[in-house]
Amino acid sequence: MNIPYEKDNKERIPFTHYLEEFQALDPETASLRSGIPYDKDEKVFTLRMLGKEFLISWPEFEVRRADETDTQYAAILEGVPAKIMAIRMIANGIAAAPTGKYLTYREVPWGTVYLQQFTGRCISRLAFSYGNRLADFCAVMERMGAKKLPMGDASYEFEFINGYFVQFILWAGDDEFPPSAQILFSDNFPLSFSAEDMAVVGDITIGTMKKL
Repeated sequence: MNIPYEKDNKERIPFTHYLEEFQALDPETASLRSGIPYDKDEKVFTLRMLGKEFLISWPEFEVRRADETDTQYAAILEGVPAKIMAIRMIANGIAAAPTGKYLTYREVPWGTVYLQQFTGRCISRLAFSYGNRLADFCAVMERMGAKKLPMGDASYEFEFINGYFVQFILWAGDDEFPPSAQILFSDNFPLSFSAEDMAVVGDITIGTMKKL
């Protein structure tokens, strides 16, 4: 597959590493462990990301939409970070249903170490992008197929990747207080993703929202 390395060269080495890991794995074993369906005749994994379904060929890692009529922006087709997240889920992910409990970033392993970076990179970005534009936030969340929740001034739950869920919660700003936000992760996230990965989840999602 062709990746525009010159556009963001710092992603070249990690993507090359993960692509090699993907090409070296046993696809049927990876499917059983991760829960990502694999069709051994077609040699494709079927993976969901942010409300859309994609077919990923093995070993080439060519990604295409399951719904060929869909023309909306999809991070996995455009960005290297989303491709890496897909490979990490297939190569190292664990199929484990969430219990219904949600975790703050601080509660995940190493979350306290990266909390300041996550707050600036994801929580503050979400708050200041949409805290004074709740109608836009609701519209884009619903366009992504997210489920409305009864928390904050506006909140939604969505599936980031097969069986792994995220909640975005917003409180609107006013004359006295700036807008604020919270991001929660289903409690199975630490089984498959590191704290650094979970910051990338926030980046990919907010970036997708802006594109939509």
